[in-house]
Parts: sequence; structure tokens; C-alpha cells
Amino acid sequence: MAGIGALAIAYVLSQFYRACLAVLTPALVSDLGASKADLSAASGAWFAAFALAQFGVGVSLDAYGPRRTAAILLALGGGGGAGLFALADTPTHVVLAMVLIGIGCSPVLMASFVIFAANFPPARFAVLASWMVAFGTLGNVVGAAPLAWAAESFGWRAVMVGLGGFTVAVALALLILLRDPARHEGPSGGKGFGGFIEILKMPVMWAILPMAAINYAPSAGIRALWAGPYLADVYGADTLAIGRVTLFMALAMVAGAFLYGPLDTLLKTRKWIIVVGTVVTLLALGFLWARPEPGIVASGAALVVLGIAGGGFGLLMAHGRAFVPAHLTGRGVTLMNFFSIGGVGLMQFASGAVVTSTIDGGAARAYSALFAFYALVLLLALAIYLFSRDAAPANA
Repeated sequence: MAGIGALAIAYVLSQFYRACLAVLTPALVSDLGASKADLSAASGAWFAAFALAQFGVGVSLDAYGPRRTAAILLALGGGGGAGLFALADTPTHVVLAMVLIGIGCSPVLMASFVIFAANFPPARFAVLASWMVAFGTLGNVVGAAPLAWAAESFGWRAVMVGLGGFTVAVALALLILLRDPARHEGPSGGKGFGGFIEILKMPVMWAILPMAAINYAPSAGIRALWAGPYLADVYGADTLAIGRVTLFMALAMVAGAFLYGPLDTLLKTRKWIIVVGTVVTLLALGFLWARPEPGIVASGAALVVLGIAGGGFGLLMAHGRAFVPAHLTGRGVTLMNFFSIGGVGLMQFASGAVVTSTIDGGAARAYSALFAFYALVLLLALAIYLFSRDAAPANA
């Protein structure tokens, strides 16, 4: 249990790193001359690096186990990337730092999923995965008002130095405390990267993977990057005001993940819970699309709804994992995570282009276009997901 606790703390760091740019936006603009496109690229780089690393992580989890995979990458990538961030002199340095941090954080949650799949009954996977996500999402909380306060008090460079040291310490704890589960042997066709091909050949996954790619993107993307610029550009909010609103959104994301966790056991479905949550997300995005400046309280409330409704990541992972053979568990969860985080990364890059291309018409028009973009892509993913096969806990 101590090893799982260390993984949970590592996942808090992962969530913090992906969300910190929203709060640091004013400081990075002022000190480094970063533009919206630079910040979008930095955020997208984190998600892209994280996503691409999933292939190597998946093979390593199945071949070498969670302990070494998570500890080594977190120390070198997470700790090293935070150090580079602290020394950044240009926006390009921030982008490179976020690439390293993304690689460092890439195995943490998947390592816990492999342990849950090996050591607990399949029917408990969704609640364990969701609650791990919920606990880790506290990193969003720390990356909101507390980060804003720390950055104002000590400077963002000093904060990143401290975080780098703490990240290395957590990695050492993983190496000491974590225990690898027993590995499953499978047919030769599932060895190495061939295991990913084997999963991609399963028709049952084809309707699930597009939803995996988009489901997390609105809440994660807006919280990680666009919440800060949106509030600053539309309402003139300062760092502390942004920190307060993003804190509420972060708490909503924690609550959402906790709420989704036991629902599949209670309602005997995974698919339809995701469908309902996606519809609620679409309603919140539609509201902000139609009324991008309804007042900071109403905007904050819509962001809170997005946070709660977008908390189905663990449940969606359980839906896909239910169809993956045991010997491919590591590659199965990392493949879904590749689509999920990769989708967020691609949407970050694309969303930067959307805002940049429409900003001349005013901030309200630009962010209306942003929310419309998220809503339309999510609606397409939902239309495909409706054709998926359900996987109730009793059948997982």
C-alpha cells in the first residue's frame, strides 16, 4: 500500500505539471515574452510527449514492471524538466521543459492501473482507477490558488526548483516502496510493440478509442491552458482571481472523478454513464459558445460543470480494458491513454490556432470559437461511441 501511496503522490505531480501553465500565464508573458501561441505549444508539447511515450511505457510495464518504469522516467524526465523550466530564458525553453516533464509523468497513472488490474477483481477496476484519478487531480488544486500564491511570494523560478527536487524524491520513494505484480505470459504475437497491433485489430475497440481521444480534452485542455487566458482576456482577471476560479474547477474535477467511480457497479453499465456525462459536457460548452461573457460567476459555474462532467476518464479506461487480454494489460491501458492524452495535445495545438485566427474580432468572439471547436469535436466522438459495445462490471 505504501507503493500505491507513492504512485498517488506522483500522479498529483503529473496533474500539477499539466495544469500549471494556466496560472503562470501572466508571469511567463511578462518575464519571457511568451505569446498565446507559445503557451499553447508548451501545453500541447507536454501532452504530445506524454502520449508518444505511452508506447514505450506500455511495453516496459508488461516486460519490466511498474516499479522501475515509473521511478526512472519520473526522476529523469520530471525532475530534469522542472529544473530546465526554472532556468528558462525563452518560451522555447519552456516548451522543451514541458516535453521532458511529459515524458517523466507518462508512466505514473498507467503503472497504478496495471497493479489494479493484476491484484484486484475486474469489477473494482473502474472505482479504483477513478479514485486514483480523483486523488491525483488534487494536483490541479495545488496548481490553482496555492501555485498563484507561491509564484507571487517566491517567484515562479524558485517554485519550479522546489518542485524538481520533490519530484526526484518521489521517484526514489517509488523505487524503494513499489512492488511489481506477477507478469502474464501471452502468445508470441503479443510481444513488444506487436501487442498494440493486436489490440488495434479488435473491432470492439474501434468505437471506444475515438471517445478516449476526445472525452478528456475539454476539461483537461481548458483547465490546463485556456481557463487563465479566457478569464484574463474577457474579464481582465489577475493571477489571484484566475487562481480562485481554476481552484473551483480543479475541485470539481476531483469531485467528478470520485462520483464516476462507483456508478458502473451501481447502474450496471459503463457506456451509458459516459454518454450522459458527455451530453452534460456538451451543454456546458454550448452555453459558453453561445454566451462567452455572461459574467465571471456564470463562466466559473460553467467551468465547474465541465470539471465534474469531464471526470469519466477512469470509467472509460475500464470500458476499454474489459476487452483487453491479461497479458496485454500494460499495452491496453497505455494505448487508451495514448489516445486520451494525445487527443488533448492535438486539441491544444489546434485550439491555439482557433484562438489566434479569431482574436482580431475581439476576445469574446475568439473564446466563443474555442468553445464551439471543443463542442463540435466532442459531438463527433459521441456519435461514434454510441456504436460501442457496453461492458458491465459483472462481465468485465
